[in-house]
Amino acid sequence: MTSLCATKEHLSHNAGMSTFQPYLNETEAPTRAEVDALHGLTLLEFGTDWCSHCRAAQSALAEVLLQNPQWTHFTIEDGPGRPLGRSYHIKLWPTLVLLQDGREISRLVRPTHAVDIATALNIA
Repeated sequence: MTSLCATKEHLSHNAGMSTFQPYLNETEAPTRAEVDALHGLTLLEFGTDWCSHCRAAQSALAEVLLQNPQWTHFTIEDGPGRPLGRSYHIKLWPTLVLLQDGREISRLVRPTHAVDIATALNIA
């Protein structure tokens, strides 16, 4: 696996760039222990690139992330047997898990409206 620092630097949201990022596969994704050790605000997006619900959420997510650069955004490819998704009991895509210092503070399942995502991010 790529080191988490390199992965985080590569995937961190950059307000000056498009927010679309390819989903990290099982070998690229951080482990649960690495996620638990993160500091600050982190948004884990679980889904797949072929999921229509995931694609539908991208514009709302991009809009909100542009206004919230303090959030580090990871896109994690999920599926049967994927350890990180299973550790968070992900059932539907996309699921956004919001973390503060590695601890879950909120989650959204199949968000479609920017206001719903923004409200969740601003509560943290």
